[in-house]
Amino acid sequence: MNELRRAGRHFLQIPGPTNVPDRILRAIDRPTIDHRGPEFQRLARTVLEGLKTIFRTSGPVVIYPASGTGAWEAALVNTLAPGDRVLMVETGHFATLWCELAKRLGLDPVLLPGDWRSGVDPRAIEAALAEDRTRRIAAVCIVHNETSTGVRSDVAAVRRAIDRAGHPALFMVDTISSLASMDYRHEEWGVDVTVGGSQKGLMLPPGLSFNAVSQKALAAHRAARLPRGYFDWTAMLEANRRGFFPYTPATNLLFGLAEAIAMLHEEGLERVFARHERHAAATRAAVEAWGLEIVARLPAERSASLTGVLLPEGADADTLRALILDRFDLSLGAGLGKLAGRCFRIGHLGDLNDLTLLATLAGVEMGLRLFGLLPRASGLEAAQAVLLGELTSARAAA
Repeated sequence: MNELRRAGRHFLQIPGPTNVPDRILRAIDRPTIDHRGPEFQRLARTVLEGLKTIFRTSGPVVIYPASGTGAWEAALVNTLAPGDRVLMVETGHFATLWCELAKRLGLDPVLLPGDWRSGVDPRAIEAALAEDRTRRIAAVCIVHNETSTGVRSDVAAVRRAIDRAGHPALFMVDTISSLASMDYRHEEWGVDVTVGGSQKGLMLPPGLSFNAVSQKALAAHRAARLPRGYFDWTAMLEANRRGFFPYTPATNLLFGLAEAIAMLHEEGLERVFARHERHAAATRAAVEAWGLEIVARLPAERSASLTGVLLPEGADADTLRALILDRFDLSLGAGLGKLAGRCFRIGHLGDLNDLTLLATLAGVEMGLRLFGLLPRASGLEAAQAVLLGELTSARAAA
């Protein structure tokens, strides 16, 4: 027997992949073109230059047909040698996975412990680098916005900590769930390799990943000795200079990427970031009204892309998520790693407006009631108050 059709659209409110706007779907839905021809060359040059404005860099951005994990690997293998020590910080599940990948590649990662509810402590980075008198640490790798927790770290402060220590280590940052959603400045903040992905703030399906690369990273690349083939920057950059790729690219995703960059420019990056901050503030107001706890302890470290929500002891977050999916066709992010079953995650990034957010919060609130976690107050009203207050302030300022 066929499953009954559900009316209306599915609410995909996980922290990525995000909903793909119709404009981008239409851009992708084109006949595939010759990836060695002049039309493709124009497309490639458009996206390669356009990405620089999103990463805020004048240097090259390399595009891979891969997930964010591929971009992690590319950042490491293109700059480091076997046995190099890499300083990393345990801010959550994805920071831990990047560390495990470094180990599998033959590097020597040192993971500074964390509680999964706090961002990177620049003082701990500075202290670790100051103790490294023999300069064994070749790179510092952090996650800007930890997707598993909704905790953001201060990238500029970490850069200042590295500089205060006077250490030559490369600085690498994962922006997979912050790029094009939260303020990020590759060049100004002195980042050597920025890792990104297509399926979150860039509003594309999964399948593209990125390395934004500094001149210091390019110099390290020339001396790097880890094996590399598919992810080799040399081959990519040489082909990119001519407007092509060294192997078959994800042509139709590049059509979508060109459209995504255009959409971000039409809205304006600062407005994009402000919209995400508004939606994050409204979501947090709802969570607090419900009487639940936000995973990120410090307000300054709370993500604009997603909000992690802790349930009381004894309440299973996965059961709650399953109930909400079944009754309201709303997908929420699962707790991962140490937070499995303990929390759920509300994604509020990508192509999102006020009414979509309010509908999402209404679904969560009704789910909490059905689950028996009676909210202390209406989270929906609290979120509306934030959004209306922001709109009133903006109108008065105008």
